[in-house]
Amino acid sequence: MHTRPAPPTAVLAELRDARTCSNDRLTQALEHHGLRPLTGGFQNHVYAMDDPEHGPICLKLYPKGNHRRRVEREWAALTLLAEHDVSDVVPRPLWLDNEDSVPAIGMTLLKGTPLLESADREAALKGLALTTQRLQYVPLSGLLADIERIDSGAHYMLRLTGSWPELLAGHEDDPLTADMRALLTAWHNSGDAALVNDNTAPPVFSRGDSNLFNWLRDGTASPCVDFEYSGHSSDFFDAADLIEHISAREIPDSTWIALLPDLGITSANRHLFLAAQRTCALRWLAVLWKQRHTRSDEFDNQHARVRLLQRPGNPWRG
Repeated sequence: MHTRPAPPTAVLAELRDARTCSNDRLTQALEHHGLRPLTGGFQNHVYAMDDPEHGPICLKLYPKGNHRRRVEREWAALTLLAEHDVSDVVPRPLWLDNEDSVPAIGMTLLKGTPLLESADREAALKGLALTTQRLQYVPLSGLLADIERIDSGAHYMLRLTGSWPELLAGHEDDPLTADMRALLTAWHNSGDAALVNDNTAPPVFSRGDSNLFNWLRDGTASPCVDFEYSGHSSDFFDAADLIEHISAREIPDSTWIALLPDLGITSANRHLFLAAQRTCALRWLAVLWKQRHTRSDEFDNQHARVRLLQRPGNPWRG
């Protein structure tokens, strides 16, 4: 049983004050407390700090507050996983400072190098699948048993049936609009939406974030960070969302197909996985369509990806 330390209130107060001032002020605060900025925080501010008792720790500040219950989700997830002894491949929670404007969480700092930079990617991805299994075996309880992951199948449905068709309607003269509508129509007619919404699969713990940049490689293990989108999901949807995340496009399909059994995909749920896969790929096309002029190569690749997955003879169908 680990004794949790108290939050470093003076450090957090100075960081919260400095982030509203100049970059020089923030740099001074970081140097004063021996903090090192960490990459990958995206919407958050993430720092490493050496603690004499607990070793290297990570301080994560949430400038958007508890938006979409992200602070609650991350704390609940890390706490649940610590209770079930999974803290060798995920951060262990140390303290929660629930200050209204900018909440913060302290957690252990994981060792490792970025998974995508691993010399043996297939072994690293095998480790990712094993870590995912361990997370999904943890019994759901509390908040995580009550709420879906943030980027859920239902959330993707809203984009594909609502916001994206509305955007396309405002761009009738765009030469791509007709093809985007054709892909949406094929998706509607396939029945994929009903399969993705299938609620007979047992719910499993989900990180809710499929970005491969949140995965590390440490020896023979593949740890992961960032649990603020956590909730429950299904193994088939999480496998599809992981494989179709744009950060995974540089991984060959043959590697992913070989990993499907380790990601919980069987002959019994393969049809559900394929429906979720097509849905997740189409969702990314909708995301990139809004940036098709500034991220044209990514958009073109995703366009080709969706067309591939909608073909009857694509290699994923087995």
